[in-house]
Amino acid sequence: MSETVLRAGAPARPPLALAGAEPPAVRLTHVSKWFGDSGRRQVVLDDIDLTLDRGEFLCVLGASGCGKSTLLNLVAGLDRPSAGSIDVPGGRRAALMFQDHALFPWLTAGRNVELALRLRGMPRRERPEEARRLLDLVRLKDAYGKRVHELSGGMRQRVALARALAQDADVLLMDEPFAALDAITRDVLHEELSRIWSENQLSVVFVTHNVREAVRLGQRVVLLSSRPGRVVHEWTADAPGTQEAALTARVTDALREEIRRHGRR
Repeated sequence: MSETVLRAGAPARPPLALAGAEPPAVRLTHVSKWFGDSGRRQVVLDDIDLTLDRGEFLCVLGASGCGKSTLLNLVAGLDRPSAGSIDVPGGRRAALMFQDHALFPWLTAGRNVELALRLRGMPRRERPEEARRLLDLVRLKDAYGKRVHELSGGMRQRVALARALAQDADVLLMDEPFAALDAITRDVLHEELSRIWSENQLSVVFVTHNVREAVRLGQRVVLLSSRPGRVVHEWTADAPGTQEAALTARVTDALREEIRRHGRR
């Protein structure tokens, strides 16, 4: 199911790519993932068809255990699908950002970012300046020399975002990166992420179980069913407009129905 609504208060966003205008950033075709042998097979994802356009912000929503994180791991190349194919035209790279910031506590914020630059192959003499530029991009200009314990939870996630951006990937995969933060910090980081995405023309897949977060951030919101995960609903939001609350209510109703349906099995 797909529907289009208008949304108010969203940052300036590039339009969705026209079909066929250029190759997508990622294309999943009949992707399934299961664990175990045929006798005890546990199907996590079932026959997923999904495309991420270049420059698009896609939110994947679903209840806990529906396979959202598994989907990201497949796109990131950390695991392989049991069936179907994942195509990343042009060999574009993907950077994965987790709910846990996963920063190295013995390194400063700057050195954490520089580590990603090193793995990318950037010469040593160029890394400090680029790390400072990326920290400035996430509004942490003065955090270069601070260690992890000196940073708040929101600041740590900003450093993690800077480190992901340091990989110079074409696709940014985000696995509930703000779930552990308080509501006010999360709202601030929503604004920052939207700004960075818009200014840098990133292609983003953002996984969450938070309806408000998905509606606020996504150009498209895709809902996965529970066990196994299948695409059961899709919504498209275009700014500017006045119906974000209405969309949030519709998505919430659809998610609740999926959870109830799973509970009746």
